[in-house]
Amino acid sequence: MAKAIRVENISKQYRLGQIGTGSLTHDLNRWWHTVRGKEDPYLKIGETNDRTTKGNSQYVWSLKDINFDIEQGDSVGIIGRNGAGKSTLLKILSRVTAPTTGSVKVKGRIASLLEVGTGFHPELSGRDNIFLNGAILGMRKHEIKRKFDEIVDFAGVERYIDTPVKRYSSGMYVRLAFAVAAYLESEILIVDEVLAVGDAEFQKKCLGKMNDVSKGEGRTILFVSHNINAIKNLCMHGMMLQNGSLVVSSNINTVITEYLSTEIRQRSWCGLDGDGVVNIQETFIRKKDINSDSNRFFTADELEVGICFSVLRPLKDLVVGFNLLSNDTSPLLRVFYNDFTDDTGFEVGEYKVLFKIPPFLLANGSYRISFDIAVPFVKKINSEKIDLDFEMESLDSRGNKYFLEKQPLFNSIIRPNLLKSITKL
Repeated sequence: MAKAIRVENISKQYRLGQIGTGSLTHDLNRWWHTVRGKEDPYLKIGETNDRTTKGNSQYVWSLKDINFDIEQGDSVGIIGRNGAGKSTLLKILSRVTAPTTGSVKVKGRIASLLEVGTGFHPELSGRDNIFLNGAILGMRKHEIKRKFDEIVDFAGVERYIDTPVKRYSSGMYVRLAFAVAAYLESEILIVDEVLAVGDAEFQKKCLGKMNDVSKGEGRTILFVSHNINAIKNLCMHGMMLQNGSLVVSSNINTVITEYLSTEIRQRSWCGLDGDGVVNIQETFIRKKDINSDSNRFFTADELEVGICFSVLRPLKDLVVGFNLLSNDTSPLLRVFYNDFTDDTGFEVGEYKVLFKIPPFLLANGSYRISFDIAVPFVKKINSEKIDLDFEMESLDSRGNKYFLEKQPLFNSIIRPNLLKSITKL
């Protein structure tokens, strides 16, 4: 299949604390080197775009040595923490900004929805902006007219179509901008996180339309979002950016699993100072009665989930429990020991609360446990997140694994043993 986008050694450097980039002489010299395919003569050694360190350099790499190919018709989700370089990458692909080094080769026209306010002239009406964007994409007037009614209907702004867009609300602006990008004839659609501005119904419409243009029309889609469910449902492939570097490029499930496990990879956790009332000492998940460093278990295993803490002064009431999340952070269940006892008071001392996950409750896949400990309606003790990640592999009580064409047979989130009996008739 033909390549829609090819990115080779893309890097983007920014200078911190400065508005200008130098003199006119420097700009002309930089342009002359670029024309001849040479490196920027004023390029400085910068630091990695890591928000956890202050750094000393005036220069920072927003992107560093990015390489990838995207096939025509692919739907690609780009994920990463805030500041990872996602928006910078989309701006380079959309030719809003130029890379410091490297090259981008694109086959086809690009329609971009990067942020609220880009692509539209605020003084022009919605009608005029539709025709303006179509002209920029190289479409003729009669081609735009053919799509006009569909755009207005999708955006739901028929009453305001002849009003300058500067008077639109953020939601109206984004609805019209998305409709223009989706319906006008472009081979590549780039959508940043701006869909978060719209309401839930419009987000659902947008995801449905992107799915249609990708699978039905064979257009290429690049989608950035912090909504893991949306990316998982729409995209087949994924890329993960971290501190300006491309760390994973694979099928979307692999990328999501890696993204969700980057910050927390342990099966046990120790040491969080409390608030002078309760100190959390340890949390863990393990196979029943077995201490191990592994965070991989089988569906036939009985698991123990525990939290150890010390109470520094008497408490009449304390809530202790955990949330179980799927690999896309969807909540599966929430358990508190207080649900099963009336004795919720604690004297001064050390305690361990132990929960069990019975065999055959969870199917194969990745999961996350998030602990909660709080004084009801007063305060949450653990101000920091205490999360543990673990994985389940399909295995029955006799030790048999289940696979079908190298893929797990069980694709559900839970896999309880619901068998009552088998009777020969």
